[in-house]
Amino acid sequence: MIYKLPNTGTSIFTIMSKMALDYNAINLSQGFPDFEVSPEVISLINKHMMGGRNQYAPMPGVPVLLERIASKVNGIHGCKYDGLSEVTVTAGATESIYSAITMLVHPGDEVIIFEPAYDSYEPNVLINGGVPVRIKLRLPDFSIPWDEVRQKITNKTRLIVINSPHNPTGSALSKEDMLELSSIVTNSEIYVLSDEVYEHIIFDGLVHESILKYPEIMEKGICVSSFGKTFHATGWKIGYSVAPRHLTEEIRKIHQFVTFSVNTPIQWAFAEFLENPENYKHVPAMFQNKRDLFLEHTKNSRFKPFPSYGTYFQLMSYEGMYDLGDYELAQKLTKESGLASIPMSFFYKDRQDDHILRFCFAKSDETLEKGAEICCKL
Repeated sequence: MIYKLPNTGTSIFTIMSKMALDYNAINLSQGFPDFEVSPEVISLINKHMMGGRNQYAPMPGVPVLLERIASKVNGIHGCKYDGLSEVTVTAGATESIYSAITMLVHPGDEVIIFEPAYDSYEPNVLINGGVPVRIKLRLPDFSIPWDEVRQKITNKTRLIVINSPHNPTGSALSKEDMLELSSIVTNSEIYVLSDEVYEHIIFDGLVHESILKYPEIMEKGICVSSFGKTFHATGWKIGYSVAPRHLTEEIRKIHQFVTFSVNTPIQWAFAEFLENPENYKHVPAMFQNKRDLFLEHTKNSRFKPFPSYGTYFQLMSYEGMYDLGDYELAQKLTKESGLASIPMSFFYKDRQDDHILRFCFAKSDETLEKGAEICCKL
């Protein structure tokens, strides 16, 4: 038997979260909040459940939610997407990513992926017979080396995958980056998959540079986002893709045979919740406060923080503190010090180890303070 992903094992997120549980450690590893979802959203879900909206939703999504998503992105980015024909609600952003890659990538097609990379991109390429072309972001700012991108493009390049704000590094693409990308894909057969699940979690006065702002990219672009990240409800697994009609039609052909449709009462609840823009406009400040709290409480530690301009992750270098590899140190800190993190080497195919750990600050202030206290004792 020849399997499609013979070299893929249990994800590092699962490993470290289980270890945190086993050793009763503070879990700053896996990226999920430990605070509650808005009571208003929960109340809205209950309202729609009690109102009888409990059967299959339409395959693309509840129409009113599709229209609210389009209204949101059009209002923010100045674009003109039609919700009913250019937005698709999926079982989390991960399904949107899978559907987009499956729709575009044929055996032998090359897909450019920037490392360190979120771990779902490459397996989806491999499942579809594609060839991952890995390009490493440049330290210390984890910027895209556009000169290398141009060198790696061939007549087989089908897709470029970008992610901003970026998991795991917390970096964010600039307008200049988007103009570089635009110049590459214009008059080409190259498509763009833009993972923007942290679109509303961006800091320090920066503006999120979505592909939806750039007409040359939009024509060949699929933008993916997540209600789970924006509204602190990762367990509900509801995301969406925004793409031109001709791409959306093809995405939906895949989506209908993966999940067909997504949780009905939650879709109706989010449709109502999106009526008030303040429900997502406050998110950047909330998470920036958490980032700043974690940095303030770790400033007397020996860890050296990298800038985090978005997401809810903070990278910390332990260079000069330990002579251990990052996975070995992450295990040691979990078992012996009661603090779980994610080793950065697992975001690289070749396990490049720069002595960096990733900490998640989407936690209660009390959890962050306890985690920071441990950091200062090391």
